[in-house]
Amino acid sequence: MEILSTKLLWEILKHAKSWLTNLDRASNDRKTQSVKAVRKVITASRETAVYIRSIKDTGQPNHETEARLSVLWTELGFELQDIGIHKLAKRCQIRGKHWSDPHHYDQDFLQKADISLETMEKLANEILIQISR
Repeated sequence: MEILSTKLLWEILKHAKSWLTNLDRASNDRKTQSVKAVRKVITASRETAVYIRSIKDTGQPNHETEARLSVLWTELGFELQDIGIHKLAKRCQIRGKHWSDPHHYDQDFLQKADISLETMEKLANEILIQISR
C-alpha cells in the first residue's frame, strides 16, 4: 500500500479549500441572483398596478404597454424557474400569458391561480425574508 506523499496531501488540501471557497461563492451568487429576481416581481407588480390604474382613470388600454407587461412577466417566470422558485415562476408565467391574451384563461382558472398583484407581492416578500435568513 502506497502512502500519500506530503506534497500530494498538500495539493489535495489546497484543492479542497479552493473547492469550498468556490462553493461558498456560488451560494452567495445564487442568493444575490434570487434576491434580484424576486425584487423584480415586486417592481413588475407595481408597474402593472400603475398601468391598471391608468386604464381605470382614462378608460384607454394600451396594447404596447400590455405587450411589454406580457414579456416582463414571462421573462420573470423564466428567471424564477431557472433559480428554482417554481411557485412564483408559475404565477408570473400565467400573468404574462394573461397580458398577451386576456381570454386565454377562464375566470375560474385565474381565481384559482391567484395571480393578483397583492398575492404576488406578498409571496415575493415572504421569499425575500426566507432568502435573508
